[in-house]
Amino acid sequence: MKPLDNETNFSAEASAAILADTVPLVMRSIRADMRHHSSAELSVPQFRTLTFVRRHPGASLSEVAEHIGLTLPSISKMIDRLEARDLLARLAAPNDRRRICLELTPLGTSTLKAASDASRDHLAQQLAALSPEERAIIVQAMHSLRSVFSSEPVLEDNSDQKENL
Repeated sequence: MKPLDNETNFSAEASAAILADTVPLVMRSIRADMRHHSSAELSVPQFRTLTFVRRHPGASLSEVAEHIGLTLPSISKMIDRLEARDLLARLAAPNDRRRICLELTPLGTSTLKAASDASRDHLAQQLAALSPEERAIIVQAMHSLRSVFSSEPVLEDNSDQKENL
């Protein structure tokens, strides 16, 4: 890791540039690892969809589409495929039968856990090359980023963070 010096620019713009350059590299590594581990059998958008539904049981197609960044027809096709594989279930909302709610099936839960575990193990192998001090900086930075980008609380316990890819 590049050491920090007095001339390092800590402006919001410089931070945004580094973040925008680094996040795609991390995501590329995660995608490549997910493709390599065919046991998980999930694409990154499918993984993100299942993760969103796990965090938001009863989510609608529109909510998932907005989160994933796909159109309603595209997310509907993805949900069709996940439902055909028995990973997700579409249920009528209890108070509005016209509204569809999504929930993970038991197989969806176990498949998501396997994919999450494999991805986390891959990331851990890559991060093992860093010193404990560098990893501590990364953990602190991730807590800071989560507080900026998420309405979800930052957990000090690392046990839940493994599923938040």
